[in-house]
Amino acid sequence: MKTIIQILPEQVANQIAAGEVIQRPASAVKEMLENAIDAGADQITLLINDAGKELIQVIDNGCGMNTFDARMCFERHATSKIRKAEDLHSIHTMGFRGEALASIASVAQVELKTKLHDEETGTQIIIEGGKVTSHEACSTSSGSSLSVKNLFFNLPARRNFLKSNPVETRHIIEEYNRVALAYPNVSFKLMINGTETSQVKAGNMRHRICSLFGQAYDERLVPIDEDTRLIKISGYILKPEFARKTRGEQYFFVNNRFIKDAYLNHAILTGYKDLLSQGSYPSYFIHLSIDPANIDVNIHPTKHEIKFIDEKSIYAILRAAVKRSLGRFSVSPSLDFDVDPAIQIPLSKYKEKPVQPSITVNKNYNPFATSDLRKEKESPESWDSFYKDLNRSTKTAVEVQQKVDVSIEENIPLRAIGQYAGTYLIAQYGSNFIIGDQQMMHEKVLYESFLFHLEHQAASSQQSLFPNTIQLNVKQAETFKEINPYLKQVGFDVQDFGKNTIAIHGLPSLALNENSESLLLELIDDFEQSNIPNIQIKEKVARTLSKRFALKRGKILEKVEIESLLNELMNSPSPAIHPSGKLCYKQMTSDQLFNWIQSK
Repeated sequence: MKTIIQILPEQVANQIAAGEVIQRPASAVKEMLENAIDAGADQITLLINDAGKELIQVIDNGCGMNTFDARMCFERHATSKIRKAEDLHSIHTMGFRGEALASIASVAQVELKTKLHDEETGTQIIIEGGKVTSHEACSTSSGSSLSVKNLFFNLPARRNFLKSNPVETRHIIEEYNRVALAYPNVSFKLMINGTETSQVKAGNMRHRICSLFGQAYDERLVPIDEDTRLIKISGYILKPEFARKTRGEQYFFVNNRFIKDAYLNHAILTGYKDLLSQGSYPSYFIHLSIDPANIDVNIHPTKHEIKFIDEKSIYAILRAAVKRSLGRFSVSPSLDFDVDPAIQIPLSKYKEKPVQPSITVNKNYNPFATSDLRKEKESPESWDSFYKDLNRSTKTAVEVQQKVDVSIEENIPLRAIGQYAGTYLIAQYGSNFIIGDQQMMHEKVLYESFLFHLEHQAASSQQSLFPNTIQLNVKQAETFKEINPYLKQVGFDVQDFGKNTIAIHGLPSLALNENSESLLLELIDDFEQSNIPNIQIKEKVARTLSKRFALKRGKILEKVEIESLLNELMNSPSPAIHPSGKLCYKQMTSDQLFNWIQSK
């Protein structure tokens, strides 16, 4: 009888497992760092070349292995942490399934040097594509040195799917940060392409956060501490005024294991209720200690997800702990019922006689007047100057593209009708009716302007009298190196001083009233968080900048401002198409509008 079911060869099985566990160089970094932690190391060095594609090396001073264990650690399901099924309910270590090293060795060229502390010689093992090519004694330091070279060398399709070096490097730095935050009592060093990028010494959690993300975090941190029979919570949350527009530094650790949990993240957000502006996200570094019997860490190949037995109780405890910490350190609004507010007189006004407040009445006020009192009064002149640079650059950009869009007709009269809900602009365009989203329209105008500067002509920069120096963290510094040439094209004058320090000398004209430090950090964060596939960096930068500087929904505009914006939009290529591919506005003929009304 012919059979069709067969057991996969060990090599194929390992490569399939590698597809689940080792998705990119950062995945290998995570597994290798966690193995060093499990070996009891208190000094760990991570070396990266070519974004981990050429070399990933982890050197530690852990316990090391004898020659037999050094060979066995590369076998699938070989582990020192599990002996029986019940052990899965009392896991305190990081790696336990015994898949990581076998998976890495099946898709890379691996060299392991390891030695026990009480031995004179160590062991060297070389493996290529899952096959052991050398196993011999060697001279090496106590602990282990694991080198992974040419990752995915035997899987070219997988290697081709890796992102650019800056993107892969950022993922590696993120894994490095997670492990370093989970173990502040361990010293870490990060070398990228031969340059020391980060070095953090053993200390407490506060010191570790400041070492990784900058000394400025010291005054932003609010301690959180709660100890119950179910769970112990410790760590830090950031003050509401330092909330970010992106989900940047948000770290949960359960028994020193980094996890992602949207449910617990929601508990944090509710703890900040009424303290955050719309669209802002708090940063936090929170450690949860819980009995391993009350969690399941074996539900995901990368172990980034955990199942809690009583997640509702943990949610309530975490939310209450956040509120309590914010209130305890006078971050959240509070009333002091022990003080009579009537006698709280400023010292400078103590001897002054109180003045009876006067009431003024506008006798000419007409509540039935048609003017909208909610409108913000801005002079048309300031609006025109705001668009001065855009007029010039957008028109030139249109000339470069030779106005190939057949949907745009020249010399068509445009008349603004008005604005609805501070969001939608309504206008008459020739004999047609237009209604569109003002933020998307403005983003389109700015996008074309920035794209023109990036592709054809650099924008001018408004120089500052005194440069603003900023200390970036490792991840931000890598992102800045990637986008700085493009920022220069649109009017940013920023100099790299080395050691993750930059100085801002000038800004684009659109950003003259902005806080230069906050602006640049926001742009870096937005660029890091934007996950748009198959898009060039210059287009990604143009999208990030246009989104940052565009008019927001809710901004009240005068008719002259609406017409100015719409004229700019109609002079751009494909004006109805937003950079995201969505429509900025809907255009209808009078007949279409009439038929639409009648159909309702």
